Amino acid sequence: MTTAQPIAAPSSPDLAPDGSPKPGATPRPAAGGPPGPERESLIRARRLTKKFGEFVAVDAIDFDVAPGESFGFLGPNGAGKTSTMRMIGCVSPISSGELSVLGMNPGRDGARIKARLGVVPQQDTLDMELTVRENLIIYGRYFDLSRREAGRRADELLEFVQLTDRAKSTVESLSGGMKRRLTIARSLVNEPDLLLLDEPTTGLDPQARHLLWDRLYRLKQRGVTLVLTTHYMDEAEQLCDRLVVMDKAHIVAEGSPRELIDQYSTKEVLELRFPVGVLETLETELDGLAERIERLPDRVLLYADDGEAAAAAAHARGLRPETVLVRRSSLEDVFLRLTGRSLIE
Repeated sequence: MTTAQPIAAPSSPDLAPDGSPKPGATPRPAAGGPPGPERESLIRARRLTKKFGEFVAVDAIDFDVAPGESFGFLGPNGAGKTSTMRMIGCVSPISSGELSVLGMNPGRDGARIKARLGVVPQQDTLDMELTVRENLIIYGRYFDLSRREAGRRADELLEFVQLTDRAKSTVESLSGGMKRRLTIARSLVNEPDLLLLDEPTTGLDPQARHLLWDRLYRLKQRGVTLVLTTHYMDEAEQLCDRLVVMDKAHIVAEGSPRELIDQYSTKEVLELRFPVGVLETLETELDGLAERIERLPDRVLLYADDGEAAAAAAHARGLRPETVLVRRSSLEDVFLRLTGRSLIE
């Protein structure tokens, strides 16, 4: 089985410590895309199922992740994303079906797989009493790194996640965004073949989220295979080459973000908000204005290739919304089309 070579985020010979290409470096080929005849799967699942008693958390799903790909599981809380990630990470046994990770069976080869994984869990599990640098060094020792080598990798990783100036600070003093960056740095200490990220930016402010996206994008550029879960559609569009949309333990769609939007939505969306009580009185007034119309509790969505033209047609019919917004379609609209509800519900 061919797998991606272990890559330490900060130590590629063609890249500077901040992740940018060195002058004269040969660019790596772009990664991503489904496995083909020459690209074996780094992760392969067939009818993968997870049950807790009578409750089915993951129901017979199929998917493949190629080396160097950034692959996402998108869906609301309770869709089965985390249960799937725990099976991939060898911390939760499968109930039935088949699962191969790095060419190995998680049931038999869990320890060997874990040695080649980097994991960023939903909740940070850092040692609050140790310094930032000590957290990385001690974690490196778990992988039998010498203290000198663990220290070297710690320093490189701190530069990569922009925490060098906080190396001697205790973890307790860090902001939420800094803790997430430190958790990502820790997950890279063992130079993993595969990085698992479960809701990596939940609870962070927009600035911290964008900084994390930048660090993850730099890892992706180096060929590190990323598998992440998220319920943020913009995060999935930013980071994922391909993704699956999950709902109620099933995979309901699969493809690149652009492919999913093209298949399940229109080019643009017109959002109309009306005064309280007006939306409920509208019956046929909206008919024919768009290819598809979705009524939400606080607004109505009109799906059309030309949102401005749809807005003009609505105005010509005497409709007077309080606000009018024309935007491009997103994965939120895909999920609404597939499941009848918003991702954030």
